[in-house]
Amino acid sequence: MQVRHLLLIAILALTAACSSKEVLDENLSETELYQQAQSDLDNKSYTSAVTKLRALESRYPFGRYAEQAQLELVYAYYKNAEPEAARSAAERFIRLHPQHQNVDYAYYIKGLASFDQDRGLIARFLPLDMTKRDPGAARDSYNEFAQLTSRYPNSRYAPDAKQRMIYLRNLLAAYEIHVAHYYLTRQAYVAAANRGRYVVENFQETPSVADGLAVMTEAYQRLTLDELAATSLETLTLNYPDHPSLVDGKFVPREEESDSRSWLAKATLGLIESDTPLPPGETRASQDVIRQYEDAAEQIPEELKSTSEDQASQAAQGSKRSWFSYMTFGLFD
Repeated sequence: MQVRHLLLIAILALTAACSSKEVLDENLSETELYQQAQSDLDNKSYTSAVTKLRALESRYPFGRYAEQAQLELVYAYYKNAEPEAARSAAERFIRLHPQHQNVDYAYYIKGLASFDQDRGLIARFLPLDMTKRDPGAARDSYNEFAQLTSRYPNSRYAPDAKQRMIYLRNLLAAYEIHVAHYYLTRQAYVAAANRGRYVVENFQETPSVADGLAVMTEAYQRLTLDELAATSLETLTLNYPDHPSLVDGKFVPREEESDSRSWLAKATLGLIESDTPLPPGETRASQDVIRQYEDAAEQIPEELKSTSEDQASQAAQGSKRSWFSYMTFGLFD
């Protein structure tokens, strides 16, 4: 059923695109153009309304309906599923008419355009997880609604904008947690801890704060930073005792500890270990350098080894010569 809906939408979109070229009578007056645009908006013919409103603005830039046409063009673009055009038209109206009595509406539609940018036709029929998508549009929408509520706190659109800001803030925090868990799976524990701390510090009063503390605890445990891990766990336990990561009061990591053994060791269930555990402070790279040096020393020919040993012994003996031998350059040794 969902596939049929998508095919139907695609067909209607192609049909609308092919039939959207409307020719306007050049003899229409300003009032007639505006009335026809209003009729199209009432009939939800937004493509036709956009055409007439743009024509009205270009033909009568200083007419009685010019400002109203610019404002309604923002709405027509938004309803016609053209978010970029709607945002551009809103920015233009704000720039040209900053003191207009309805400029708060332009701010509101601008935020709505960004808010719905990731919620196209496909999202209505497919279950998409918005916390795993690029948060760029959500961040823009939050900032635009913040401008509206700060500049026009008494606007009729401010209450709805504030509610959307709460949703967007929760969405942005959840996205940070999603990235943090990705870092955990990639063993990038420092990056995961930083993401978790960022959520705790910047997204207070969101559901993701508890997840941020859990991420910090897990990452610090992997890094063997016991003091930081204990502090994060204590904060999590005191404030969010029902968090899924706490089972019977004990912390259970979400991601299993990675197995760094070779494929041969995994295939033989550990019967054949290709690499022994490293001593503290050593790395595979340092061991490779030492091994290469030892291999090179073994490949030196015996005659060269004996010659170098003789030279070394002579040098050692030469270091014990008297001052008279040095003064005579060894002629009387």
